[in-house]
Amino acid sequence: MTDIKTANPAGFGRRAFLKGATATGLAAATMPLGSRIWAQSGKVLRVSSYADIDALDPGFYQNGYNVDVMNCIYSKLVRYVPGREWDWELEAAEEIEQVDDTHIRFKLKQGMMFTGGYGEMTAEDVKFSFERVLEHDSPVKSDWGPLDHVEVTGTYEGVIVLKEPFQPLWTITLPYGTGHIVSKKAVMEATESGGNFGMEPPAFSGPYILEAWKPNQYVHLVRNPDWKGEAPGFDEIRILPMDDTKTAERAYEAGDLDFTEITLSSLAQYRGNKPANTVIEEYPSLYYVWLGMNLDNPVLKDENLRKAIQHAINAEQIIDAAYFGEAAPATGMIAPGLPGHRETPSVPVAGDLEKARAFLEAAGGPPAEPITIDALNATVWKTMAEVIQAQLSQIGIEVQINVQDSGSFWTLGMESEGDRWKDMQLVLNRFSMLPDPYYATSWFVSDQVGIWNWERFSNEAFDELHQKALSESDGEKRAEMYRQMQDMMEATGAYKFITHEGTPVMYREGLEPALRPDGRPLFIGFDGET
Repeated sequence: MTDIKTANPAGFGRRAFLKGATATGLAAATMPLGSRIWAQSGKVLRVSSYADIDALDPGFYQNGYNVDVMNCIYSKLVRYVPGREWDWELEAAEEIEQVDDTHIRFKLKQGMMFTGGYGEMTAEDVKFSFERVLEHDSPVKSDWGPLDHVEVTGTYEGVIVLKEPFQPLWTITLPYGTGHIVSKKAVMEATESGGNFGMEPPAFSGPYILEAWKPNQYVHLVRNPDWKGEAPGFDEIRILPMDDTKTAERAYEAGDLDFTEITLSSLAQYRGNKPANTVIEEYPSLYYVWLGMNLDNPVLKDENLRKAIQHAINAEQIIDAAYFGEAAPATGMIAPGLPGHRETPSVPVAGDLEKARAFLEAAGGPPAEPITIDALNATVWKTMAEVIQAQLSQIGIEVQINVQDSGSFWTLGMESEGDRWKDMQLVLNRFSMLPDPYYATSWFVSDQVGIWNWERFSNEAFDELHQKALSESDGEKRAEMYRQMQDMMEATGAYKFITHEGTPVMYREGLEPALRPDGRPLFIGFDGET
């Protein structure tokens, strides 16, 4: 598997090349996701997703599977390039350059149209789209970090102005969720003061539009008749939510899917006996999987009890059982190849039962009642929970497993959903990641307690380091900050890091999938006969 290219200011963003470049000089960068993509009639792409969409406002997105759809129905200044190395290319922008550490000049392509009669995309729409994330206190406002404002200098031109340098701008902010551009006029008409429009987009600007959405059944995208760019590879895309990837594998074998991720537990079997006319590829993963503990739950307030649980867990045994040994243990949140990756965790990957028993004795023994562990209702998560249940029984701690569907699970620790978070104790979790360590640590700052920080970890020194790392231009200094932050999390006893998994995929021969370096699909880049 290819290592992930370190996302650094000079490398990933190619800003040195863009400085002073002319529109002619940018011709290569303005090519679409692949010149191979041409309109062909009657083609439908059928793919699986690990969860159903639940938020299509890019200023308030929640998860990667929402962004997968947003990539098809909206446009950004720049987008990720498919392939084995992280990079970006122009999308709605005709030109873009970083003038200095806090100013990014852009010029939009002309003729980028919004649907519904909302007209041509302008720099005013860019300004509105980016600034509303901060004005409406979006839960993902950290993606825009120190954004001050967007200065409009012409119909299609503008300057993004930051209060201070922001290293993740080119790796996350612009090519991912909050980088999507919406119509100011459409959103202002559809909402109060330009706020969150949720699942009801008032206008589209990408190569596809949302034709239909049937909750927990399918997302149906069709070509955008107002799209003036090069036609995408398929007339329609159907995205089928499947919580359990094993279900997606069976759907693929039955001929109901053209592309799907496959489980690591099935990889060896498929290598030896793959379905007919199928290509299998393996990609590294940026996901991080861990067991978290609710620091504000009365039972888990004792640090010695948390550390007993932490040291009783053997990540290698979990990986053998849940992933058939096809994944490597994690040493923290940040995957190999990214700044801040730790070579060795402070808590051994295989745990330490002797230390676990000593911590439990210091805590006064096991809890009187079984503690609970919440997990998604999918084979891999249930298996992991069962292994942890058995491991904790070795030191006398009883565990009750609570299996949740995706709709219930992803609101467990959110205060906005009521008092359920108070009863949550242990939780098996997996977050998606992007090619900058900031995207891992940003969910564990104090401001995220009760939102995505379900362990309710709050540490002033952690918050300060997280903030300093955003503008630190020295690569090694920045990496050390992220290593220290992971040490702080682990020292609480509330985190046991397990794995980054891996991303094997399978697809029909003749299909040319456009995938990020971590195996995530960029649907608008797909081409082929299905």
